[in-house]
Amino acid sequence: MIGARDRVPRASGDDELFRLLVASVRDYAIFMLDPDGNVTTWNAGAERLKGYRSDEIIGRHFSTFYTAPDLADGKPARMLAGAIEHGRIEDEGWRLRKDGTRFWADVVITAVRDDAGELVGFAKVTRDLSDRKQAEDDRERFRIFVESVEDYAMFILDPRGHVATWNIGAERIKGYRAHEIIGRHFSVFRPPEDVAAGKCEQELEAAERTGRFEDEGWRVRKDGSRFWASVVITALRDRTRTLIGFAKVTRDLTDRRRAEDERAARNAAEQANRAKDEFMAMLGHELRNPLAPILTALQLMKLRGDGKVSREYEVIQRQAQHMMRLVDDLLDVSRVARGTVELKKRPLDMREVIARAVETASPAVEAKSHHFEVTAPAQPLMVDGDEGRLVQVFTNLLTNAAKYTDPGGHIYVLVRRSRDEIIVEVRDDGIGIASALLPHIFDVFVQGPQGPERQRGGLGLGLALARTLVELHGGRIEARSGGPQRGTTMTVYLPARDVTPVESSDPLISTIVQPAARKARLLVVDDNDDARVLLADVLASMGHDVRSAADGEQALRAVQEFAPEVAILDLGLPGMDGYELARRLRDQLGTGVRMIALTGYGQPADHARSLEAGFERHLIKPIDIRRLLDAIETVP
Repeated sequence: MIGARDRVPRASGDDELFRLLVASVRDYAIFMLDPDGNVTTWNAGAERLKGYRSDEIIGRHFSTFYTAPDLADGKPARMLAGAIEHGRIEDEGWRLRKDGTRFWADVVITAVRDDAGELVGFAKVTRDLSDRKQAEDDRERFRIFVESVEDYAMFILDPRGHVATWNIGAERIKGYRAHEIIGRHFSVFRPPEDVAAGKCEQELEAAERTGRFEDEGWRVRKDGSRFWASVVITALRDRTRTLIGFAKVTRDLTDRRRAEDERAARNAAEQANRAKDEFMAMLGHELRNPLAPILTALQLMKLRGDGKVSREYEVIQRQAQHMMRLVDDLLDVSRVARGTVELKKRPLDMREVIARAVETASPAVEAKSHHFEVTAPAQPLMVDGDEGRLVQVFTNLLTNAAKYTDPGGHIYVLVRRSRDEIIVEVRDDGIGIASALLPHIFDVFVQGPQGPERQRGGLGLGLALARTLVELHGGRIEARSGGPQRGTTMTVYLPARDVTPVESSDPLISTIVQPAARKARLLVVDDNDDARVLLADVLASMGHDVRSAADGEQALRAVQEFAPEVAILDLGLPGMDGYELARRLRDQLGTGVRMIALTGYGQPADHARSLEAGFERHLIKPIDIRRLLDAIETVP
């Protein structure tokens, strides 16, 4: 019997040429198998691709090239059976090289038959598609990656701007599921005003023209809500540079935008606060300037009088002092808002604090003929506090009680100790506080009922300041009222201190101003004519030798003939300000002249600046003559 191998026709000349051609091909592995699948021929491409020389592989079964899973699955036998049945079979899959590495192969196995139709073997062509497979795998991995990204909306648009793909991030950010959005135009993501302005078309045109478009702005979700987005659109082109679509990446930056807006708002608020502080300082200065000559004139009238004061004098004095309290309250609110209130604490007897507050508030109480009563124990009630600030707290409470109690009403003050607290109650039988207003009574600018004529006046600052100052002392303040026309009780709780009372470091100066013990040469410089003339008169009446000037140039001319020992300078002078005048006076007079700043600017920064400029004292208008005389006597 003749075997299949014996039926292979002998090679003719053309066959030999074809054999040589096949043998020399290096890009394809082309070889023959016998009917059992054993390798019978081997070309250069097979050697390059699979790593075997012909003498190493001819005679071995082609299953050598298959991976273990394929062998276990019987794939080599199925490949041959398929080629016999169909004449040709094609497959792609992993194959093995001699060194054990894998490559992705496109394999075609063709059954070879003789003229009689008998199977004489198989022709096998293998092409290495590893690069293509790697690219496909990379694309697939990238597709999976893109589709799974949650923080970015990543999708494709067709050349006309319709959505072609959709990832999880797009669903999360924009709210649409893939089947709801694919095929729709991307303009659904833009606010209506942007669509009307043609911005969608402009974006695609820019991306097509330059290759890439980038933007930040508001975008719209499915539910209609807006978010701040960073958007990048990239034009996609094929190898012929034909536009095939756009890649669009959107990132939700709403949190960042919100943070930027908050920072901008904070910056604007800080700038507004600075502007407000500057305004408040200027307001204090401008309000104190006219008050200064009024109060100075009152003091001068009292000094020149016979000890009696008229009702008109008392009205002017009371109203001017009330205006000063309003100015101080306004400036204190600004300090509280900036957190610049500083307390000068020392051991205090609350009985003395209340006594000073009563003395300060007494004009308001007496003006309406209130029945006033203070109850306090005989023993000291000690706290650790700033005397001036605590007097301010209780003056505000007493003034409020007087303001909101009808003439002839009752005001009671009860001071006592309970365990570790000193408790002060200020109770009245006035108009009371409505229940709706009570929770807000300590807020800034909140006031009790006011008629159209605002007969009670005020700015609604006193209680807000009282609460802040009490809290700075580690205490608390409460308001109680039975309602309209049922009175009010303000209760302050302060931490008690078991210490011995000490004398104030700033005792009250006698209300009677005595002539100066030491006469001095004084220069008064102020552009407010009334304030300057009256102050010069008062100082001269005390026995001092006084010269005055309205501005810096007049002052410099005056000292050419008059050498002052003390220069009392307004800081807000026109032209040459007080700081420049002080410097030039020192240049002209040397260290023999002492400087006192007398100004309406009372912020901490103003104090610090004047001291740095060489002023020994910084006094605020309107000045108590006694304090100024004391400063003249005590400056170094």
